[in-house]
Amino acid sequence: MKLLSLAEELRGNAYPGRGIVIGKSKDGKTAVTAYFIMGRSENSRNRVFVEDGAGIRTQAFDPAKLEDPSLIIYAPVRVLGNKTIVTNGDQTDTIYDGMDRQMTFEQSLRCRQYEPDGPNYTPRISGIMHIENGKYNFAMSILKSSDGNPEANNRYTYAYENPLAGEGRFIHTYARNENPLPSFEGEPKRVEIDGDIDSFTNMIWENLNEDNKVSLFVRFIDIETGNYESRIINKNK
Repeated sequence: MKLLSLAEELRGNAYPGRGIVIGKSKDGKTAVTAYFIMGRSENSRNRVFVEDGAGIRTQAFDPAKLEDPSLIIYAPVRVLGNKTIVTNGDQTDTIYDGMDRQMTFEQSLRCRQYEPDGPNYTPRISGIMHIENGKYNFAMSILKSSDGNPEANNRYTYAYENPLAGEGRFIHTYARNENPLPSFEGEPKRVEIDGDIDSFTNMIWENLNEDNKVSLFVRFIDIETGNYESRIINKNK
């Protein structure tokens, strides 16, 4: 698989929807993740990321304008011991609860499927980062309809052991900006990861579509110590 420019991938798609990037810094010392949300409706755009313990949650920017909270208010990031969970919905809690009961990442998601928002049937995308004793691996999952047909729920899990420095994987909900929105297809894209946390954060934010971007979260985790730094950017201020 070709190593792609993350900036070009973002710049070339006006509406990838929600996206997760997981990988490793170029110096090999840091586990990297990013999660962004975009929106086309007023309800989707009326959001911000806020810190919530070691994780984050979404929150209505203007509570008076909040319509249906069911698919837009959730905790995208939670931390369970040495595991960091990143998802585009309330399956964050499903994974957290399952793994807390000694289930695997994949087993925890067996009770979930794509979102009930026909005709898009938005995929549920998820990631898990595991850092222990100086070692790092991660996995990503997508639960999606069968090419827009809700009668079938397709499950795909991709695991990456000892990921290479300067590389990551990028998965997003929508392949392109159409109506209805077509789901992401194939293995998560292999993308380059470069720069420190601030330059990486700025690169993502600057290349997301100006009209549709809403919020961005980035975290760098030291693989040896487990210490982390995070950044949040919200369009609504």
